[in-house]
Amino acid sequence: MGKILFLLMAMCLLGTVSGQTATYILLRHAEKDTSMAGSTTMTADPPLAPRGEIRAQNLLKVLEAYQPDAIYSTNYTRTKSTVTPLAKKFNKEIQLYDPKLLPAFAEQLLQIRGKTIVVAGHSNTTPVLVNLLIKEAGKYPNLNDSDYSHLWIVTITDGKAVAKMVAY
Repeated sequence: MGKILFLLMAMCLLGTVSGQTATYILLRHAEKDTSMAGSTTMTADPPLAPRGEIRAQNLLKVLEAYQPDAIYSTNYTRTKSTVTPLAKKFNKEIQLYDPKLLPAFAEQLLQIRGKTIVVAGHSNTTPVLVNLLIKEAGKYPNLNDSDYSHLWIVTITDGKAVAKMVAY
């Protein structure tokens, strides 16, 4: 009797995990302030430009159909500032990840099921992370350095990944 009960409980647990869709919204940080470009005082960690601050606020409208369960960012002012309005709206702490460890981070994300995750990165890391999540190396190339207007929505259900690139 105990074995049957254990098997039934295990089947129920598997049934709740099976069929759940994880949604990952991956984006590059908004426009950074380059007004000091070429200056000896130019910082390696610039803030958002006024246009970038507007784009960060606009994310609230762009992602209004989603309710993030977690928000991740690299440890740069521009990436954190891009998702700060979203984090405030949903009362979420911005969790940091290391963009130099993308394969490990992708595996960490793939363990999350039934949740919506937002990840802010860079022109040369966000497409790589999308490719790692969908397990298709090189499908999405790095973004042009002037491209701040695209994001990806990756959904994974029962191990099947679908990615779409969206302009915003």
